[in-house]
Amino acid sequence: MSLGSSRPTFKPTPYGYTRRRRGIPRWLVLLIAGIAVGAGGVLFLQRSYGPQRLTVEQSEQLRMDLNTSNLENQRLSAEAKSLRQAIGKAKSSQEDATQQAQQLRKQTADMAAGVSTLIAAIPPDPRGTSPGIRSADMVVRDGSLHYQVLLIQDLPEGASQVGQLRGEVKLVGVGTYPNGKTVYVDLNTQPLDMGRYIVIEGDTELPKAYRLRQVTVQITAEGSDKVIATRTIRATTAR
Repeated sequence: MSLGSSRPTFKPTPYGYTRRRRGIPRWLVLLIAGIAVGAGGVLFLQRSYGPQRLTVEQSEQLRMDLNTSNLENQRLSAEAKSLRQAIGKAKSSQEDATQQAQQLRKQTADMAAGVSTLIAAIPPDPRGTSPGIRSADMVVRDGSLHYQVLLIQDLPEGASQVGQLRGEVKLVGVGTYPNGKTVYVDLNTQPLDMGRYIVIEGDTELPKAYRLRQVTVQITAEGSDKVIATRTIRATTAR
């Protein structure tokens, strides 16, 4: 028997329980480290590859540019509205003009039909020429001759219109002076350019003391002296 203490000596065994020191768990350290590394990576990516932050001057310039763009957009919108209104008015005016043109064409056709009817009712030229001198007025007033002559070309058979006739209209007066002598006087000559019909009118001064009795109307074609139509009309004196 030993003389020392009788308390048995502690020896740890593989299946025994030992008390460890308390500290920060390793998993928490790893979690915090991961968060820190991730945040740093995000900041790095934003600074390296992400959109850059604007300065105060750049922000103010951007705001001014946006305001200018808005004003320009408003101006263009107003101009587009005005242009649409102008186009609408133009279309309306064009429609009105088209309707008026149609009405004028109808009126012209009606007038042409009326003129054809009137022409058919006018007595023919006694000489049977074309153009025919269908009617004429010769009026002496205040020492001048006031004349009006209606010329009409006959339509060729089966035709709806005639060719243009160019030439001259000549007025030759027959009258006397106080001594009783009969004198022929060339009163007036004017150019002629007619289609189906034309009215020749005007005034011409008579010689002093000349008493006009009648007027002969003579028609010549362009480039020829041959008279293709003639008619003598008695002159009247206005009261």
